[in-house]
Amino acid sequence: MEAMRQEIILGSVFVYLLICIGVGLWAMRRTKTAGDFFVAGRGLGPIIVSMAVFSSTLSGFGFVGGPGLVYATGMSSVWMAVCSALGYATGFYLISKRIRMIAEVRDTMSLPDVVFARYGSEAARLLTAGTILLGVLGYLATQILAMALVLQSLLTGTDMFADISLFACVAISSAVLIFYCVTGGIIASVYTDLVQGIVMIISGALVVVTAAHVFDGGLAEASQIMLANDGEDIMPFGTLGMMASLTWFFLFGLGLAGQPHVATKMMMNRNLSDNRLILPITVFGYVIAAMLWVSVGMVMRALVLGDVSGPLGAPDEAAPMFLSTYAHPLLAGIVFAGLFAAIMSTADSFLNIGAAAIIHDIPKALRGKSLNNELFWARLATVVLSVVAAGFALYSYYENAELVALLGAFGWGTFAAALVPVVLIGLNWKQASARAAVVAISASLIINFSVQLFQIKIAYGISAGFLSMLTSLILFIGLSLLEKAKPLPKDIDRIMDL
Repeated sequence: MEAMRQEIILGSVFVYLLICIGVGLWAMRRTKTAGDFFVAGRGLGPIIVSMAVFSSTLSGFGFVGGPGLVYATGMSSVWMAVCSALGYATGFYLISKRIRMIAEVRDTMSLPDVVFARYGSEAARLLTAGTILLGVLGYLATQILAMALVLQSLLTGTDMFADISLFACVAISSAVLIFYCVTGGIIASVYTDLVQGIVMIISGALVVVTAAHVFDGGLAEASQIMLANDGEDIMPFGTLGMMASLTWFFLFGLGLAGQPHVATKMMMNRNLSDNRLILPITVFGYVIAAMLWVSVGMVMRALVLGDVSGPLGAPDEAAPMFLSTYAHPLLAGIVFAGLFAAIMSTADSFLNIGAAAIIHDIPKALRGKSLNNELFWARLATVVLSVVAAGFALYSYYENAELVALLGAFGWGTFAAALVPVVLIGLNWKQASARAAVVAISASLIINFSVQLFQIKIAYGISAGFLSMLTSLILFIGLSLLEKAKPLPKDIDRIMDL
């Protein structure tokens, strides 16, 4: 079986891609309206929603970017992974019920719709939609780049495609993604999430067991090698230091409630009471699958430091290299297929909310109504977004040498800084004002993108996302306190009292 390793892995991925095409065609028959395309008709059960929430949060960001970041910086990125589980609890306890009820009484299809219902401000709706569109490009580029890197690592192991370029892999990945997303919309994504969520949980646990047996002394020996050769990367804060790690802790802990793909899925469950099941299932699935993040990155770094393996060409090669070399061929094939599933469904989620921003939210904010024939324009916007994000992915990789995880952290930070005050606090505090929401979102975007575009270095490794989130929180709370509270619409006021 070891002699057939590459064929088994490629066969598993090929079978999965065929399944994606089948799911897309099946979902196309069920996607008849814009509501079906964007929120699956708000008729999903708790298991499907749970798998969709956790798997779309982890995806290529965690399965490719996470191990790469551990390989590059040591334990620093653990502060991303651990606190995200706490973020689920924050989001579900504080906003999931209200978002679902607003979706019911106002027939909302997107997070900007919810923001408008809460604040009654078209400017707030427009800025929320703009934030989503900008953040989607960074996060979607993460998924496309992760998928292309994995595909390249698989194909270069064959004689026929040994010299395939990353550009070609990006083109292939984008083509499959476009077909899958255009045909099925969010319905294709969430039903694929059910299968791939289960795969991620099982494979995450098995990969940890595999990683623990690479060295005779297990993960303890890997830790000793890292301690002997470097030392700093195995310390609690890794090579990036305490401030960088703690800023990631707050950004990813509080920031999950500001992720629009998570908030949108909070509108999809059939019954409000389902949240009691959705939260524990989501956290359990995430914790098990996220163990791959730490174990693979740690073992690959120890293998290189211990001269067992040569240095990687790039940190993001850590997970593909580990699976291709050290995992059992069947396990590697399943994990690679699960990885593609995670990337595809997460990319679909971001394409979905990005298309909604373009054809539903921005037109509503500017002209008072969305575009006619929303389903057609949603599919067209999906194609355009995919092409632009693919270009952004290639630019980031070749021009800025951006890691998948850092590219994903930029998208996460964009969402968190702009939307945590407006959504997390705004849906729990009646005095929060529309003007404060507009100023907070604007300030966060200016800070986040200025730091990124002008390559500004912040002292102590503090992330731009944390700095912009802290600023937007202070502005949002301060301006709201200075203004006189305005009465809310009766339906929103009653929802806020619950």
